[in-house]
Amino acid sequence: MTLSKRLYPGSAIGIIGGGQLGKMLAQSALRMGYKVIILDPSEDAPAKSTCHTFIQADFSDQEAMEKLASLSDVVTYEFENIDAHILHALTDNFYVPQGAETVLTLQNRSSEKDAIKASGAKVVPFENVHSKSDIENFAKTYDFPVIVKTKTGGYDGKGQYYIENQAVLEEENIPFEQADFIAEKYIDLEAEVSLTIARSTSGQVIHFPLQENLHRDQILYRTIAPSRFDYFEEAKKEAEKIMTHLHFIGVFTIEYFLSKDGVLYVNEIAPRPHNSGHHSIESCNISQFDAHILAITAARMPEVYQHQNAVMMNLLGQDLDRLENDLYDQAEWNVHIYGKTSRQPNRKMGHVTVLTDDLEAELKTLERKF
Repeated sequence: MTLSKRLYPGSAIGIIGGGQLGKMLAQSALRMGYKVIILDPSEDAPAKSTCHTFIQADFSDQEAMEKLASLSDVVTYEFENIDAHILHALTDNFYVPQGAETVLTLQNRSSEKDAIKASGAKVVPFENVHSKSDIENFAKTYDFPVIVKTKTGGYDGKGQYYIENQAVLEEENIPFEQADFIAEKYIDLEAEVSLTIARSTSGQVIHFPLQENLHRDQILYRTIAPSRFDYFEEAKKEAEKIMTHLHFIGVFTIEYFLSKDGVLYVNEIAPRPHNSGHHSIESCNISQFDAHILAITAARMPEVYQHQNAVMMNLLGQDLDRLENDLYDQAEWNVHIYGKTSRQPNRKMGHVTVLTDDLEAELKTLERKF
């Protein structure tokens, strides 16, 4: 069911997933007066405390998913790796304005990149690979280094292999028998940037500022907004090509590689709120989570403006261990702790956003802390 309909406060929003994104979506929905229903397998999911009804069930439990949908006026999700059969069943019988086709395309890196390429947007050269000899042949065309990635399930650097040269390829243990892979040309990066966009069920589109992202160990470490690299208009043009080709409702984020020679490539797309957009909670007139709720309920979205420059720092498990006694002693820090009970190295436990008029000075201060 994809018919657009205006939903008013008092309506129920069902969210598949109760992690930090589900929690922040729920907080926006509650502030606007909506009821919230969350489904998540974890008894202590961060979003459990921010909903009217919590359904503890596995994401593969179709009966539980249908229960969530039956209690909701609209269904959305905080992550894209939803069982294809269940998602199709939900869209056939309940109001899921984001639909199933786009998210299913984006679950697979190969089909995602094929779709981006078909839209006319620039994508990093890639090929499906099934063996080390396939990677070797790819490198004959594009040279080493090569990035090898699983087609499905990879995030925060999981399932990725940096193949620097032939010797590394020969030594690397890539589990071809356990997963499908693609090989990508290595891009000599000037920067990584992302553009968060919201598209409502009525067709209205708004854009957040272009975000400049820095990763460490393939996990987002820091976001600067707006980006110091002036590619906002070009990023918008590439996004428009993709939106013409793929169906998006709600908030989504397109991640780009900016090469040393000034070429902007689309890297990947997240069909949901994204880590790099968290700064918007404090730095913009509406947050990415507000925009998502407005979009799926067919409410009018205001044009986005940013109050001040912002720096967002992720708080991983090891950061929280080191900084937690200091966090609330920094008056200018906007601290968000997600409420995860299990603290692990490299697990996202929260984030800090700082608004500043002196970006370079603030970056030096934060680098000493994080």
